[in-house]
Amino acid sequence: MGWASRGRPQVGGGWPASSCSARAAHGERGEGKRKKKGERKKGKRERGKEKKRGVGGIRGDVDCPNSHVRKQHNSTSERTKYSVCWPGPPAPHGTRGNAVQSPPPAAAFRTCPSPPAAFPRRGAATGGLRGGRELGLRVLPPAPGAKVVQGLLLPNSVPRVRLAAASSDALSALAGTGVTVTVGVPDALLRPLASSTKTAAAWVHDNITRYASSVRFEYIAVGDEPFLLSHGQHFQPFVVPAAANIKKALTAAKLSTKIKVVVPCSTDTYQNASMLPSKASFRPDVNKTMGELLSFLSNNSLPFMVELDPFLSFQHHKNLSLDYYLFQLMSHPVKDGQNKYDNYFDASIDAVVTALTNAGFSDMDIIVGRAGWPTDGAVNATPAIAQSFMTGLVNHLAKKSGTPLRLKVLPVETYLFSLLDEDQRNTASGGYERHHGIFTFDGQAKYYANIGQGPKSLKNAPDVGYFPSKWCVIDNNKDLSNVSASFSAACSNGDCTVLSPGGSCSGLGWPSNVSYAFNNYYQQHDQIEDSCDFNGQCLITTVDPSVDCLFPLAIRTSAATSLHLTLANVSVFSFLGLHFLFIV
Repeated sequence: MGWASRGRPQVGGGWPASSCSARAAHGERGEGKRKKKGERKKGKRERGKEKKRGVGGIRGDVDCPNSHVRKQHNSTSERTKYSVCWPGPPAPHGTRGNAVQSPPPAAAFRTCPSPPAAFPRRGAATGGLRGGRELGLRVLPPAPGAKVVQGLLLPNSVPRVRLAAASSDALSALAGTGVTVTVGVPDALLRPLASSTKTAAAWVHDNITRYASSVRFEYIAVGDEPFLLSHGQHFQPFVVPAAANIKKALTAAKLSTKIKVVVPCSTDTYQNASMLPSKASFRPDVNKTMGELLSFLSNNSLPFMVELDPFLSFQHHKNLSLDYYLFQLMSHPVKDGQNKYDNYFDASIDAVVTALTNAGFSDMDIIVGRAGWPTDGAVNATPAIAQSFMTGLVNHLAKKSGTPLRLKVLPVETYLFSLLDEDQRNTASGGYERHHGIFTFDGQAKYYANIGQGPKSLKNAPDVGYFPSKWCVIDNNKDLSNVSASFSAACSNGDCTVLSPGGSCSGLGWPSNVSYAFNNYYQQHDQIEDSCDFNGQCLITTVDPSVDCLFPLAIRTSAATSLHLTLANVSVFSFLGLHFLFIV
């Protein structure tokens, strides 16, 4: 299942000012046991009990037919998942708000914590969400078929794949394709892999050795930013032992010369409040572990991987202009001693160089594991700006000028984030986290992508089928005094990020914004009738409610399966060591 737009303009033609693209995002869906129709419907007595408990008529735990994998990560050790709710002005970044029980006269939003456990997303799985990264053991959908690979991946010159977690289906489909593969190890596996060499050996055997003869593995990414500041010491003790045990297992399997081990590190792994590269150093609380990691990497000739988030940096550093992040000419570059920086990317690379130098590893190679710009969900998150960023970065790397501290030296690899939107990403950093895709959730390109050969049209996903033209909207003839609870629950279990301030649908007033939330939930549940209830406050209509904001339709199972499985695992466009990346 996914979201769809109809009458979408051609790539490069721009989006009409009076409409928004279908940029509600792609995400995996945890696959539960399918129930018979009679088992999905509740009796009046049970439904009445739900209303008394304040469930709002939402069937969050319903397993629907014609659906592919849905999932939700939950962890008490991670930050609370946020959603958009109203009323009131936007809350400061990273703060929490509480839903108010009366509808506002117009659309005004703030962040609010997730609803109680009464509203689980169906197919929930253990794990966690934080900071726009998915943690926990991810359950990947079946791998893409040959027809889909030929119809989308090959026409778009997809040479590399990065999986956030190993999947036998995905690896089997990639066998014999010549596509280079990076396999991720979720943070949830760090402890067991660190605790036992046998566990690490078993993981390598099951996920690497079995496929090594036909799959071109390049890296194993241990952890998903395990040093993130919000994690504290939670994962630190296990990172290096887990990486070392995996390296030992690769050596035993005679694969260590072909497959390298890396550890993705967030930019808050090092301190650089002034944004001057010469002032950067690793955080004091990670110094000991970082020293062990860098020694491990150096002894094995492995690179340091950093994941950049230019948009988050732009939001936090108001003294730096947008041009600085988009590689535009600046009349006043940032001065750092004798060095001058006219873009965020070079400054970030040199900040890492400085931190590595201060730690005694000045010559270590660097991989940029993430660099991208969102297209929705916040002010300055648009397809046009994202295109400027992508084009600017590609052109900048094509010059091969390097940075002031590493002249003529490029990062070993740079991954542009990302291929697809993701409606399951955590929004604690902002709703924009779900809208980094070059393609919409249904495989339609949002803008031209310059991959080093000049702007060119991308090939859209073929043969995408959509559900019938039916939408779930608010029923204005019903008592809506408590509709805010249903609205908040729908957003928490769906995706309302386009309603955020600056988002493509932020202009919707009440009750249109509530209708958007209800419809999003309804489509996410494959138009199952019970998913358009919400205490009887909504109804199903065949009249398209899209006015200045696209109300999406769900993708049919066959199309959703092939599309999600085609795009859900791939990095695209290799040029000068530059890759577009989508992490599953």
